[in-house]
Amino acid sequence: MLDLVIEERRRDLGGFEVGRILPFAKRRMVGPFVFFDHMGPIDFPAGLPRSVDVRPHPHIGLSTVTYLFDGEIMHRDSVGSEQPIRPGEVNWMTAGRGITHSERFERARRGGGLTNWIQAWVALPTKDEETDPSFSHHGAADLPVQDDGAVWTRLVAGRAFGRAATAPTFSPLFYVHCVLKAGAKVALPAEYSERAAYIVSGSIEVDGQTFAAGRMVVFKPGPAWFTAPTPAAVMLLGGEPLGERFIEWSFVSSSKARIEQAKAYWRAGRIKLPDLDNAEFMPLPGDPAPPMGLDETPKGPPK
Repeated sequence: MLDLVIEERRRDLGGFEVGRILPFAKRRMVGPFVFFDHMGPIDFPAGLPRSVDVRPHPHIGLSTVTYLFDGEIMHRDSVGSEQPIRPGEVNWMTAGRGITHSERFERARRGGGLTNWIQAWVALPTKDEETDPSFSHHGAADLPVQDDGAVWTRLVAGRAFGRAATAPTFSPLFYVHCVLKAGAKVALPAEYSERAAYIVSGSIEVDGQTFAAGRMVVFKPGPAWFTAPTPAAVMLLGGEPLGERFIEWSFVSSSKARIEQAKAYWRAGRIKLPDLDNAEFMPLPGDPAPPMGLDETPKGPPK
């Protein structure tokens, strides 16, 4: 039943640390999930500098899935969206042929406070990698919840446990926030060939082994379950594999040449910045300086 255990690797994003799970050398993806970062919990002070914000940056070939446990993040993107995300909500942004977005901690800047969230990237099927970019926000009331007294679940995306979420997915997948009382047991959806459980807090037991927070347990195909020796919060995820994907910086694609094209477009200022956040942006890693003046309006990529 147990296939692999991935332990988070701490990364400094310039003002706060994150725990990176995917991609991992021995397991690049779980179903279509190609990237998984746990950011927090972070107790931000009031007066947080803007340098901590995630400035405008581009994506191609994926959907980003942002889910909050605590705090608030302001999302702005190049399709005109401006949407705060709060606990129990999900932002689903499909990059397709190209999108830019920013994530800013504006509420924490005003008053400080705890912020705790996960951002996952879901690779798009090859036929959908160049789809039009889009954004959708789904409040807590839109996410199906079940509670049997021992296990509480909220379906964030996809299909699982006889329910379907409303986020616009492109391939078979599931993504579930699961909270367990001590002694509770959860069986993972059997209909998917690749499945994993990321431990947000507490601990779980699989095949007689106990795993603490900050680890992702990847399961073999077939019946799979875990128990909670302590109260625990877990994110369940998985789906069907899409084939090899290349990742460089914020770009994901089945083609290395397509990533090189996206890098060239970004350097040349040919990817449109967010409509409501276009005064600054992140240069490609290793580039000495932004390639355009902050008062210039970049042109969108050719179709």
